[in-house]
Amino acid sequence: STVMAALPRRLLSTAGLARGQWRGYQYTVGASGIPELHRHATTILCVRKEGRLCMIGDGQATQGSMIKKPNAKKVRRLSPNVVAGFAGATADCMSLMDRLENKLEEYPGQLLRASVELAKLWRLDRYLRHLEAVLIVADENIALEVTGNGDVLESHDGVLAVGSGSVYALAAARALVPFEELSARDCAERAMQIAGDMCTGTNHQFVIEEIGPETIANSKEEK
Repeated sequence: STVMAALPRRLLSTAGLARGQWRGYQYTVGASGIPELHRHATTILCVRKEGRLCMIGDGQATQGSMIKKPNAKKVRRLSPNVVAGFAGATADCMSLMDRLENKLEEYPGQLLRASVELAKLWRLDRYLRHLEAVLIVADENIALEVTGNGDVLESHDGVLAVGSGSVYALAAARALVPFEELSARDCAERAMQIAGDMCTGTNHQFVIEEIGPETIANSKEEK
């Protein structure tokens, strides 16, 4: 594949490396020494449109090739105006969510700063660097993809997606956003329906969190 062809030669010839990340991709190295790239079996999608943000995730939890649970909650509200979604091993994701909440307490109202600090910790800490997960975090101003290799990526068009069905959800959402009659939630739900139809790691039981003027107002009242 194009991604496999782009892998550095040092990875293609390193048989002793069991697993890791490269530019947001998880890879596993077998006995042959050739990395096999894979995405986490789930889809998380974030769409921002006309002052509203919608984050949506499917509920399928897998163990190997077996579907263990259809209604896992992979999207959470961390505060009235911050939401996060994850793809990856559940325990790893929960550990990272806890650390992100700690960073948000340390840097209140500074999601970008908190995400950068989390990415630095994730990349450099001897324990955290082995956690297998990808996060999308968002507030009323910014949405970011955070990975374990130090990436903190902001979308250029208000749409972000991670997981095994991310390419389908991302393409569908970008095609739907220009239609004025569709809200951010409409675009996100329709795009996830398409991802669920096409990706074996994604189902149609969705968890949705939104940020809009009412959540921002509530956040200001609490402060």
